[in-house]
This record gives sequence, structure tokens and C-alpha cells, in this order.
Amino acid sequence: MKNNTRNDSTPGAVTCFVTRVVQEKLAKLGITDEFDLLLHLPLRYEDETHLYPINDLPENRTVQVEGIIIHSEVMYRPRRQLVCQVEDGSGILFMRFLNFYGSQVKAYAAGTRVRLLGEARPGFFGVEMVHPKCRIVREGEPLADALTPIYPVAAGLASGTIRKLILQTLQRLVECGDPQSHLSETLPGTFLRHYRLQGFRDSIIFLHQPLPDASAALLQERKHPAWRRIKFDELLAQQLSMRLHYRQRRSQSAPLLLNKNKLTTALLQSLPFELTSGQKKALAEISRDLAASHPMQRLLQGDVGCGKTIVAALAMLQAVENDYQAALMAPTEILAEQHYQKLSGWLEPLLAPLGITIARLSGSQKKKQREGALADIAEGRAMLAVGTHALFQEQVEFDRLGLAIIDEQHRFGVHQRLALRMKGTHADAVPHQLMMSATPIPRTLSMSYYADLDVSVIDGLPPGRTEVTTKLVADTRRDEVTARIREACHAGKQAYWVCPLIEESEALQLKTAQETHETLSLTFQDLKIGLVHGRLSAREKSAVMESFKKGEIQLLVATTVIEVGVDVPNASLMVIEHAERMGLSQLHQLRGRVGRGAEASICILLYQKPLSTTAQERLRIIFEHNDGFEIARQDLRLRGPGEFLGARQSGVPMLRFADPEYDRDLLDDARTVAEELLRDHPEAANRHLHRWLGRKSEYLRV
Repeated sequence: MKNNTRNDSTPGAVTCFVTRVVQEKLAKLGITDEFDLLLHLPLRYEDETHLYPINDLPENRTVQVEGIIIHSEVMYRPRRQLVCQVEDGSGILFMRFLNFYGSQVKAYAAGTRVRLLGEARPGFFGVEMVHPKCRIVREGEPLADALTPIYPVAAGLASGTIRKLILQTLQRLVECGDPQSHLSETLPGTFLRHYRLQGFRDSIIFLHQPLPDASAALLQERKHPAWRRIKFDELLAQQLSMRLHYRQRRSQSAPLLLNKNKLTTALLQSLPFELTSGQKKALAEISRDLAASHPMQRLLQGDVGCGKTIVAALAMLQAVENDYQAALMAPTEILAEQHYQKLSGWLEPLLAPLGITIARLSGSQKKKQREGALADIAEGRAMLAVGTHALFQEQVEFDRLGLAIIDEQHRFGVHQRLALRMKGTHADAVPHQLMMSATPIPRTLSMSYYADLDVSVIDGLPPGRTEVTTKLVADTRRDEVTARIREACHAGKQAYWVCPLIEESEALQLKTAQETHETLSLTFQDLKIGLVHGRLSAREKSAVMESFKKGEIQLLVATTVIEVGVDVPNASLMVIEHAERMGLSQLHQLRGRVGRGAEASICILLYQKPLSTTAQERLRIIFEHNDGFEIARQDLRLRGPGEFLGARQSGVPMLRFADPEYDRDLLDDARTVAEELLRDHPEAANRHLHRWLGRKSEYLRV
């Protein structure tokens, strides 16, 4: 297999002369060159370096024994099985196979010497091993001199075949002694000593051929110094790529959007509330970035209801003050409409006298409306544009886009985010970009996967917001819940009833929502009940939401389309049906639709038994915590970074070996070393990046 991706090894070097079929199977495991092969590290290890006497076998451990088969028989009770008695001079062990071939019956005949690897446990006949790994051996055959690595496999490619390929590659690289080989050291010795890092060559060799006395626990838990070196190198490569991307962005030009304090001050004076300290701090950071000559790339995160939208509005006004346009893109039409309504209410009194309009773009607009909005944006009459993904379609042209804001940024693909930003690239200037998220990102993930972004955090809620009380209620107590709904609505309050999430079928979810609406309409004949779901047109959704806002609808039955952006202060009660089916982030987002006014609010999580262990844990976390950052941290613990970040959608490259939360100390060291290497040892930094990333440019994220 030729090394055709990286060139930091002997030119033309081959792993071994494998067939094209084997190369294709290796490719399915992500192995395309020798370095990939060396990093195909074991899942676990088997200890075939020791033999245990049968009469002294430890419990709950995989061990190896050797003996002579003294009896072999195919039995038919209680089911067909091959049972062999193995004797080693100290005792007898029964070897049992429930699935076997005729060839095994012949091979495991009486008088045959075998080595068995498995877990011994009490059985019907005595101590037994069920389906052990069994090898026929000759007397005195030497034992393995290292733990046996077990590798991830692909169809038609056994662990033994992969092990053979890796050992051949290691042997060749060790014998060639090339200082530029895949086993060479990329880090200066001073770094290895200061951070107590084991050598890279020794680490790779050890993980593929651990010594017999190696700690199985440290290897299994990936805490061994060899594992720590591999994880450190991976984190360092990630940090280097992020820092280089950060530097590259800062070398580009962007519009100078100075804070002229005209429109922004006028808006602040017109508001019926004061910004919180968290909002002021975030706004100052954004304002400073906008006034710089390089493009801002900032993530604004904060809990549900913390007031990110007003901060975004002030940033947009700073662009307008400098005669540049600003665009705000949201993932759903409901959220885009909410933003449009809020911005219009705040900004139109300030902008209308200046002849400036706010344009709205969505996929469901009528042709005439759309053409009017497109013309206003292209000719600069609309200095602000709000919309869904329709904002970055081909026919949309901005006159002078200076700021692109993306709300709920994790819901957009990496190419969609880039497409909006490219709408404003002109005269070698790149628009500033602000991304917003109400799904807080734990600090370790932010340090790792968002290291190329500047991050602002709005902590705390605006005054007047009340903490939502969460109640867990079994489905069998539904009558109590309906009584609570009637009581709240008769007292002049409003309520949501959120239908279960059915991932398998949108049609099923729609059917459930309609059936729930019909059932509740019969239950609450004295209430006005509305229904909103994803299949309604934007106009229909807006009409229902407007009626709910005005108080004309008392109970709103909804699917999870109301997860973000819906702001009705009078709604103080929410019921989430089948809460056990939903993730923590979604439950927290939904719960954030209530508690938006001064009234005490309640969120009732209706669940159905039996609950899985994971569902129990999720409900416990959401019941005990209201802080979105703590919920996010717990969510990361449950799901892992890949699922938490939605890596495929966001374009974030996932780490293979390191876990930012688990390996926090290594992440801190890697961040420091990345800065020092780039500053003092740029050649070493380049060598390390080239080794780990090669041409994998997806690590340089948008």
C-alpha cells in the first residue's frame, strides 16, 4: 500500500505488498497510508503470555489455560452443542460450543493439546468456558511475549490480518532508521521533558506490542503514558490548525464598523428595560471586533431567554451607522418571523425617518413580496435583512453586506454558513460574522472545537424573568395535569401542550399532534385551543402564533416547531408529552418558552413507563437543573462530543482518541504548546501538523 497522501516518509515506501482488495477493505477503516495504519490502535488486549492451572482459575477474568482433550462429544440436551473435557494435571475444564462446524468436531478429538482463552465460570458439569478462543498447539510451544492487541475490523479483514500488517510496517520503519519516518519525533526534547511526555516512537510501538507486565487497566482506560502521548499529539494538531486558521482570518480585511453611538444610543434609550451586565459585556466585545480591520468571527452564547436578540440588534445598528447592511439568518420560519417582528418593533421608529427599511426573506413568500425584498436588499434601501436559508440563495444580492448574524448556528451546515458570508465579499473585504447559540457549549468543547472563534457569554437572565418550576408526572396521572391546565387558563393564563417527538416519521408526528388537538378539544370544550406544526405554511403558523400572542388562543397544541424563538410572556404553563423521548437540549429549549414574564411558571414533563436508564438520567438532570450550561455539561457526559456537537452538520472534525472533558489537563497543555511552537519552533509545528492532518483541509473550519 503506497504512501500517497503524506510525504514525510521514504519516497515510494510501502507497508507491504497487499492486494487491491485488501487496500479497499483497509480504506473502509479509514486507512489510506502507513501513518493511518500505525494509528489504527487496538480496542483492547488479550493476555496470552501466561498459563493458569485449571484448579486455580480467577473469577470474572479472561485467562488462558492449556491441556489435553480427554473426551469430546456432541450432545443434544438441552440443545445441540459440542462439549469437550480438557485436563491439565491440576483439574478438568469443560469447553462448550453452542455453534460449531463439523471440522471442529474432528479437530477437537480426544488426545488433542489445546490452549483456551476465555472466562471460566461454574456450569452444569463443573467449571466451563463457553465459546473460548481455542488453538491446537504442540507440547512446549512458546507463549506470546507481549499482550495480543485486538483491532477494529472490517468485513473480510480479520484482526489477525491487521495485526500482521502493522507489525510488518513497524519492523520496516524501525530497521530503516529514517529520521523523517512516521515514527520520528516532531516535538523538541525540552517540551517532552517539561510536559512529561513519552517519546512518540516508543508510544506507538508499545501500544501495538505492550509488554507482558503492562497494566491492563491503564491500557483499557487509555491512561497509560503511551496513550497520553497519542492523545496529546492529536489535541496539539487540532490546536495548531485552529490557531493557524485564526491567524489567517485576522490577516484578511473587513469593513471598519466604528461605534458612532448614534442609532445604538437611541435604541438603548427607547427600550423599556436596561441591559444586564452580561449583555453589556458581550456587546462591548462585539462592538470592539466590528471596529477592527479584520473579520470578526465570534460566537455569542447564553441560556434560553438571556437576551441575545437585543445584543444582535445593537450590533446590526452599528453596521447601519457605518452605511453597511446586516443580515440575520434563522433556521426556521417561526424563529425568523419572531426576529423580524422584534427588530421591526425596536428599530423601525429609528430607521423609518432615515428612509431605511427592514427586509424579510423566506421560502414561503409570494413572488411579488419576494421580488420587492430582493430589490430593496440589492439597491441598499433595506439595510437590515432577516430570513431563513433563503438569505443565501443565488438570486440574493446585497449592496454592501458588512455583518452576517447566524442564529442557532449549529442547525446550519458549514457550507450554508459560508454561503451567507460570501454574499458580502467585495473589494477584498470579508463581512464580520456573529453566530448565536442558546445551546451552551461546555468550556472544554469551546476550548477544543471552537478554538478558532472568539466566544462571548451572556450569563444570567434579564430582570423580571422567573425560574421555571419543573415537575415530573407519570402518564397515569394525566387527569391531574388537565385539571392544572383548566385552572391556569380560567385564571387568565395561557398554556402549551407539546406533542411527542417521533423521529421515525414526520407524518406520524403530525398525526399525533392532530389527534392530541382533537382529544384536548373534547376535554376542554370551554377553552379556545390552537394547533401549530411543521406542515403548516408560514402564513398559517404566523396566524396561529399571532392569535396565541394576543390571548385569543388559551391552549396551544404544538410539535417541537416552537422549540426556539417563541416569546409569549403570558404563557406560564407547559406540558411536554412523552418527555422521555426527547434530548436534554430540546427539553431545556422547550421549557424556555415559559417563564418569559413575571408570573411563576411551571413545566410538566409527562413520561411513560418503563423508562430506560438513559431516559431516567435525562429526566433527573432536567428536573434538578435550570442552568443551561450545567445541563449542557451533563448532556456532553451522556452523549459524547460527536453527538452533542452534531459533527456532520456543523463540519466540526471529531477527535479519534482524545476526549476534551476527560483529558482536560492534556487540552490545557496542548493549547499552551501550540502557541509556543508557532512562535518559537514553526518548523516543528509544520511537521506536526503535516503528520497528523496531511491534506485534510476539513480541519480548517469555516
